[in-house]
Amino acid sequence: MELIDTPANPCPPGVKVVGLRARDGVELRAAVWRPEGFQRGTVALVQGRAEFIEKYYEVIGELLARGFVVAAFDWRGQGLSQRLLRNRARGHLRRSTDFRLDLDAFVSQLLTPECPKPWFALAHSMGAAAVLDYAGAGDASFARIVGIAPMLGLCGFAGSNLARNTAGAFSALGLRRLFIPGGGARALAQKPFAGNILTSDPRRYRRAAQILDLSPALGIGDPTIGWAHEAFLLMERLGSRDFAAGIKVPALLVAAGGDRLVSTPAIERFTKKLKIADCLVLTDARHEILMERDEIRAKFWAAFDAFAPGEPFLHEAATAAG
Repeated sequence: MELIDTPANPCPPGVKVVGLRARDGVELRAAVWRPEGFQRGTVALVQGRAEFIEKYYEVIGELLARGFVVAAFDWRGQGLSQRLLRNRARGHLRRSTDFRLDLDAFVSQLLTPECPKPWFALAHSMGAAAVLDYAGAGDASFARIVGIAPMLGLCGFAGSNLARNTAGAFSALGLRRLFIPGGGARALAQKPFAGNILTSDPRRYRRAAQILDLSPALGIGDPTIGWAHEAFLLMERLGSRDFAAGIKVPALLVAAGGDRLVSTPAIERFTKKLKIADCLVLTDARHEILMERDEIRAKFWAAFDAFAPGEPFLHEAATAAG
């Protein structure tokens, strides 16, 4: 469960790698970093589908420079956490509520014993949907949630009623462990940069591909039918009439204007249902905002810096510092 470090993608110093165990026995890889000097709290970095801790070294360094402790983990079925199928390339999920089991383990076994409060969730795509689901189920661990391109709806055919109904029918027929139709073992980040839907930044796109080239064990390919079916169930639960009203945590949802994977209109609609929330749309961004060009990332970090610590905490920190 060690982290993988390369000259082109160095691991920020001072890391502690730990193993977590979810209530159903699934083992997860996690890590925590501590900044030098005053600690402003902890950012829980929660990845999207098919991602892994190593992909976020740059982001972790930026958070450490801001004075945050950073904690991260690999979801079940991806990265170097326990895989759910013999074929490691198949991105699988048994139940949409299993994300809650991983978050429970992360909170109880890493954040609680190791990380100073307040805890801020910085979550991407599938991970952002899972964190919102976790908060809506009654958990109040996080003081604030920053959701980047949260998976609240999909674009194009993938988000259609036909795709949802097909995934449900194939799942009921016992085909859950197969790749979605047309899917395969090659990771999305290893496909050609031209025409990719993730980022307009060739350097960061190439960096992610190089990590997987050097450490293929980190990667997964396309989702299984079971994953797709459970993802639709998660999105339906989040979109139900009263679910968003149960989320008491202040949230900033950051959407990408050029997203061709998740639905930006769905994110905007969901934000309106939340009690304390705002939505920022970065017009020129594609799906992976934290892997975008510098000028797009600068807009994100400006919004994050204004939102995540919160004015009351900044005042308390200044008072404590004298």
